[in-house]
Order: sequence, then structure tokens, then C-alpha cells
Amino acid sequence: MQSETLKVAATHFNLGNQKMVYNELRKDYLLNRWVVIATERGRRPNDFAKPKTQPANNAVCPLCAGNEHMTPPAVLLYLKSNGDIVKDKDTETLRHKNWLIRCIPNLYPAFSPPQNPANATHIMKSDSYGSAIGHHEVIIESPNHDEHPADAELPQLKHLIEAYVDRLRDLSAKPYVRYVSIFRNYGKEAGASLTHAHSQIIATPIVPRTIAEEVAASRKFHSDNGRCVFCDLIEKEKRSPRLVHENSGFVVFAPYASVHPMEFWVVPKKHDMNLLKMGKAEAEGVAEILKASLKALKDLVNDPPYNYGIHLSIDENDADCYHWHLEVYPQLSIWAGFEKSTGMYINTVMPENAATELKKTIQAFNLKF
Repeated sequence: MQSETLKVAATHFNLGNQKMVYNELRKDYLLNRWVVIATERGRRPNDFAKPKTQPANNAVCPLCAGNEHMTPPAVLLYLKSNGDIVKDKDTETLRHKNWLIRCIPNLYPAFSPPQNPANATHIMKSDSYGSAIGHHEVIIESPNHDEHPADAELPQLKHLIEAYVDRLRDLSAKPYVRYVSIFRNYGKEAGASLTHAHSQIIATPIVPRTIAEEVAASRKFHSDNGRCVFCDLIEKEKRSPRLVHENSGFVVFAPYASVHPMEFWVVPKKHDMNLLKMGKAEAEGVAEILKASLKALKDLVNDPPYNYGIHLSIDENDADCYHWHLEVYPQLSIWAGFEKSTGMYINTVMPENAATELKKTIQAFNLKF
């Protein structure tokens, strides 16, 4: 698969006293999506840094330790017990204390469980209509309000990754679930309605469009070439100027056709279509590299809002061709009329520049700490 389907390098032409500059037009690795890399309007990462405003703290946080009664019973808890970690659940009459991770149903779910799971077989009434049956959960990442991944201790972040795996295992086993989305919103501009460190999980009865298109393209690449497109990308991006960081199990790079300024992906070197086979060492590896990358983003752009999402498949037919990965989308620009009306995006930071600055910041962070 050709990632650089069309590349128009920024070239200067003198037409009398007028200088013409061509931006770059890049196509996504897998999706039929084009991005304009606006070299003429190109900006450096620190151009996006803004003074950080402190959120108002005039309300009780329902996710903080001690306020467990303000939320529905937890469906999963990581509890401290005699120096060990045990897993448990709440009941209607009991809310456990002394927790490290707490997963609860969302009070305002986008998808809701069926009243009778045994009969939840005809969710989609037609090709264009169905019931929003599924699950919508909030994973409270820490009893400490501000322990977000960039600042969390590695053991705590490792617990979070393991909780992702636990909930993915439980939700993906339900017969009416075809996809499980694991994602995080950080900052008001990125859609976070609560400031306490938390992620969300939504299980859906259909495979969302972006994932379906990625899987279809991955399947075609595997059929044509006999190998995984993401495994192929890892080897290419490790040798490219877009490489940000790597450890023994994971690679971080800025994608060739980044939609968002400072966007980066975390990709496991080991081929798997989802996280269900992840062991403790891999959970620690992704925690370490995610913390380093998000810490670099925070230091470089003054703690910007961002979203991240894990792309995966729970269909065994995709085991050979699809490769799970985590995509981080800093919210540093506003999509306006052109982007919304065309599906083509303009990015004012070259991915190569984003990778260079993130890499420098990670190296300085490692030296300092």
C-alpha cells in the first residue's frame, strides 16, 4: 500500500514579483482521506502554547475518593488489600473504599444495555435504523483528582491499561457487541465535562465507519502482500523523520498524513488485533511510552486539550490483517467550513517537525528524570 500516493512538495516559483508556494497534499495510510500540510502557513509547536487557566473548583467532584455514593455501583474495582491488588465490584448497598481504579456506568449513556440480553438479537431493524444498545462506562483512573497519564506514577498507569483490558474482555464477549471503543477526553475543548482523571468505554452493536474502513484496507493489503500493513508501517516509520520514541515493545510516530497538529500514534511491535493477549510486561511498556509521549506534549505545548482513542478489532476474522494502536489527537486547531464540508483537512504543523520537537522533549525529560 502506498502511503505517499500524491506528494506535492512545497516549491517556490517566481512569477515577476509574486512568489508561489505549493503546500503538500498527503493521503492517509489506509483511509480515503487527504490532508493539506500547509507549509506556507506552517507553525512551530510552541506557537500553540497558551497560558493555562485553572478550572473553577466550586463543586464537589463525584469521581473523587469519598464520593462513591454519588455514582452508580462500580462494575470493576482495583482495590488495595494487604499489599496486593484485588478486583471486585460494588453493590447497590455497598460502595468500596481504598480503590485504585473504579469503573462505573455512565449516568448519561450514549448506548444502554438491553433489558433482556438473551433476546438482544435484532438490534438493527434495517440498514439505516437500529436501537442504540450497548454499554457506556467511565473508568476513574485514580482516587487522586489530577493524576492524569502525563503525571501519573507508572504503576497507576499500568493499572489503567490493565483495566482497559479487563473491560474489553467482558464487553466484547457479549453477543450484541460488535465493537468496543476505549477513549479519553482531556480538557474542556476536547469534550471533557469533568476534570477528574478518567477515560470512557463505549460498546456498540455496529463497527464504526473509520474502523470498518481501516479493517477493509488492512485486509486488502494483507491479501495482496501477505503481511500486516501496520507491521510494515512500523519498519518504515522507525527509519523516517517522523519517529518520536520507541521502547522494547512499542513505537511512537507522527503519522505521515496527520489530521491534527502534533498528532502521534502509539503502535505495538507485536502483532495483535486487540489488547486481549496483553501481558503485564506489555501493559508496563505501553504505560511507560504513553506517559513519556503525553508528558512531552504537555511540556511542549503547555498542557493542551487532547483526545486519544484505541483502534482495535474484536472479530477473529481480522486476527491476521489488523493491528491495534492508540491515536492521540491534540486539540490545537479548529475545523471550519472547508474541513466540515469536504472531509479534507488542513494541518499547519508538518508531522516531521512535530516528531522532531516531541523527540527532543522526551530526551530532555529522560535526562532530567
